[in-house]
Amino acid sequence: MAREIYATVPLRIQDWAPEDRPREKLLRQGASSLTDAELLAVLIGSGTRNTSVVVLAQHILKTSGNSLQELAKRSVQELRRFRGIGEAKAVAIVCAMELTRRRAYEPVIKKELVNSSLKAYRLLQPDLTGKSVEEFWVLLLNRANYLIKKIKISSGGTSRTIVDAKFLFRLVLDHQAVAIILAHNHPSGNTTPSTADIELTNTLSKAGELLDVAVLDHIIFTDRTYFSFSDEGMV
Repeated sequence: MAREIYATVPLRIQDWAPEDRPREKLLRQGASSLTDAELLAVLIGSGTRNTSVVVLAQHILKTSGNSLQELAKRSVQELRRFRGIGEAKAVAIVCAMELTRRRAYEPVIKKELVNSSLKAYRLLQPDLTGKSVEEFWVLLLNRANYLIKKIKISSGGTSRTIVDAKFLFRLVLDHQAVAIILAHNHPSGNTTPSTADIELTNTLSKAGELLDVAVLDHIIFTDRTYFSFSDEGMV
C-alpha cells in the first residue's frame, strides 16, 4: 500500500482574516494576486481536519520542488498519496496542468480590426444577408476597435424588430466592450433608414454616453449594399 504524505502545519482557513483567504482574495484582487500555492488551494477546494487547504497546497508544491513544471508531471496516483487529496481532487489538478500545457501551444487568435463601415459590413454579411425577416446584431469592440464578439440581439418580422436596450448594454458591459457598432437588415432591399431606425440609433447613442460606451455606427444591410449612419454623419 502506498504511503500517505502528510502536511505538518495545522491551521484552519476559517481563522484567517477574510482578505487573506485565497478565494476572497481572488474575487477582490484578481487571480494574478494569488501565489502558486493559493491558486492550487482554490483548485483543491478543501484541506483536512487538521490542515488548511493552503498548507496542503504548499506541501504539494514543496515536494514538487516548488515547480509547476514538476507538478504537471505527477499522475493521479501520485497525487492521491497526499493526505486530503482524493481521486476527484487529483483529477482536477491533472486536468488544470494539462489545460496549462495546451494553452502554451495554442495558436494565437488573430483579432479583427473594425475601423470602417465596410469592415463591419463584411463581418456581418454572412449573418444579415439573404434573410426574410429583420434581425438586429451588434459588434462589440475593445478600446482599439478590435472585435470582441458579434451577437444577435433580436429577430422580428419583415419590416421591424424590437431591441431591448437594457439587454443590449448588459451584454456590452459583461464583455467589457467600450464601443459598439449596431446593425440590422432590411429584407425589402431599401437601405433608407426609417424614422424608427433613426430614433433607435439616437436613443442607444445617448444610453451609451451614460455608460461611457461609444456607438460608432449603425449599418443597414440589404443583400447587395448597405447604409452607414457614420459615413453619412448621423452618429
